[in-house]
Amino acid sequence: MFLRATPAELPLPLLITGIAGVAGYNALNYFQARYPGQVIGIRQRDNWRLSGPGIVPCNAEDPVGLARLFDEYRFQSVLDCAGNCALRACELDPALAWRINVDGVRNLLDCLSTRRVRLVHLSIDLVFSGAGAGGHVEDDPTDPVTVYGQTMVAAERLIQAAMPEACMLRISLPMGISFNGHAGAIDWIQSRFKKSKPATLYFDEVRTPHYTDCLNELCETVLSSDLAGLFHAGGPRPMTLYQIAQVINRVGGYSPECLMGCLRAQAGPIPPRAGNVSMDSSKLASALGYEPFDPWPADERFVPTDRDWHRRRPAAEPGSPELLARVLYRNPRRA
Repeated sequence: MFLRATPAELPLPLLITGIAGVAGYNALNYFQARYPGQVIGIRQRDNWRLSGPGIVPCNAEDPVGLARLFDEYRFQSVLDCAGNCALRACELDPALAWRINVDGVRNLLDCLSTRRVRLVHLSIDLVFSGAGAGGHVEDDPTDPVTVYGQTMVAAERLIQAAMPEACMLRISLPMGISFNGHAGAIDWIQSRFKKSKPATLYFDEVRTPHYTDCLNELCETVLSSDLAGLFHAGGPRPMTLYQIAQVINRVGGYSPECLMGCLRAQAGPIPPRAGNVSMDSSKLASALGYEPFDPWPADERFVPTDRDWHRRRPAAEPGSPELLARVLYRNPRRA
């Protein structure tokens, strides 16, 4: 066992970076409710729509501003969710992607070099190309096909070299709400269906999605521990992007005609798409002594069985946005 503490002993105050993303946004809400007045979230200065108690504008790639923030709040722990994950934007502006995703981590590490602070960093499954059969373990060589994936690999290496006592969690698709209504996987797909617009997803890109409810609790446990090194933190049920969209389409009660599917090779060249990047997270479960993730979706009734599954609508389960909010955004097993 690597754990030394219970969640009640989480080092406070806590800084959460990258709160514009799904993982960071949901983590901020969770931790602020758990530890009122002890949690600060930072967002990019130009993202003025994201505001509220405990939210501070500070660019991670601004070393002076970041150092000033640490001097003011004297953080004892950091949950690093920062990063530009917009695949197309990263491909079109690699310099910006590297500045945010790599230089931001370098600046954070510089701040921590003279401070005793617990760091948990969230990386991503897209450090792999997915050219094989999936089920990636931590020792598999990284071979990203996107600029985003390349920057996340570079960030991991910086942390491994400068702060080996930190914990890095490679996550997959966090399933939860986003602050702007279209940043997350569910929000983007649902936004298309709501407007009766088509959404095209891939038959051969495989991820291991997980509820943000589970991820929040995992991050709390890890922040409160001395767990160190790299761990895969994917859900227990691999799913293709097309299957994920099937679930959203049927559970949300949207028109099945809006969902399109294709192979990655049939899509445009930008951004490149990964294949089967599903992860084996048994190392993390072993270190914790329990399985931290419930499958997404939690209810087996909502798991696609074939490519036309979403077209079949049982009379007793017509689907609705309200049902989607209850069972896809939130984990009904932990409500």
